[in-house]
Amino acid sequence: MKTPRAFYQPLAIGAPAPLRELPVQLERMIHFVPPHVEKMRAKVPDLISKVDVVLGNLEDAIPADQKTAARQGFIQMARDNEFGTTGLWTRINCLNSPWVLDDLIEIVTEVGDKLDVVMLPKVEGPWDIHYIDQLLAQLEARAGITRPIMVHAILETAEGVKNVDAIATASPRMHGMSLGPADLAASRAMKTTRVGGGHPDYAVLSDEAGETARTAYQQDLWHYTVAKMVDACMSAGIKAFYGPFGDFSDSAACEAQFRNAFLMGCAGAWSLHPSQIDIAKRVFSPEPKEVAFALRILEGMPDGTGAVMIDGKMQDDATWKQAKVIVDLARIVAAKDPDLAELYGL
Repeated sequence: MKTPRAFYQPLAIGAPAPLRELPVQLERMIHFVPPHVEKMRAKVPDLISKVDVVLGNLEDAIPADQKTAARQGFIQMARDNEFGTTGLWTRINCLNSPWVLDDLIEIVTEVGDKLDVVMLPKVEGPWDIHYIDQLLAQLEARAGITRPIMVHAILETAEGVKNVDAIATASPRMHGMSLGPADLAASRAMKTTRVGGGHPDYAVLSDEAGETARTAYQQDLWHYTVAKMVDACMSAGIKAFYGPFGDFSDSAACEAQFRNAFLMGCAGAWSLHPSQIDIAKRVFSPEPKEVAFALRILEGMPDGTGAVMIDGKMQDDATWKQAKVIVDLARIVAAKDPDLAELYGL
């Protein structure tokens, strides 16, 4: 455990100083691209204007014999494009894999000046973050990178969930965390093959009422973990994200799962298919009516103290804070999305 005084010191001579605050960045969807597929790389220039984050995936869903091609494809993708305000991330292979060292060494050396975030899979504890933190600092120093590369942890093992608070505070390099429901389900020995979303067998029954048929109410398998992740992230000043929703044919269920995560405090979710981009954009942008009402609260309580009545409902300093969360997000969205800026009146 580093002392508070040393927490923000670079971990290698010549490495950039760690950031004390996260950059203000709109990240409603983290869009996954398989960089070993040339026709998918060719779509990146068009994607940049449509998504908030482009992520080159090197881990799951990349065949073992294509790992090197995926790494080289990501480097080429980074070189060939200017991303502007759109984030450039990569999901590297897990720390116990034979590919991870080359992932980090080659990518940071070749295109580290363009890379915003490294997504680290299967994080089990703060020791995983400490390892990549030190290694990134050494590589940044060697490559002459002046801006620190952030780290995003995927919460997808029982051990990781148990250690979520320590992971969140392991390094000033921490950007946030994502729920990884498929691997987490396997780690917990859960009896489901679904990637995110609910399950019809995870339900409670209504009480017996004479001869009336009892109603089953489907529950959310991931509510506990998302809530625990959000609390850990918010208390550490980093971001929480819902991960993948695997059933591309069920857009309604995807939207419902994303909306639950948004309401609970998540900043965004993964989009694995083009159809999920607009879902995430819609869900993780506040609704214009909510923004309008939140603006009225802030206008009614300019200094955030006291209490006012708006439409017959009492608003006080607690609801002022809630309104500010919505308006602050709306301003970030409006800065990138002119159509929503007009709807918000911002």
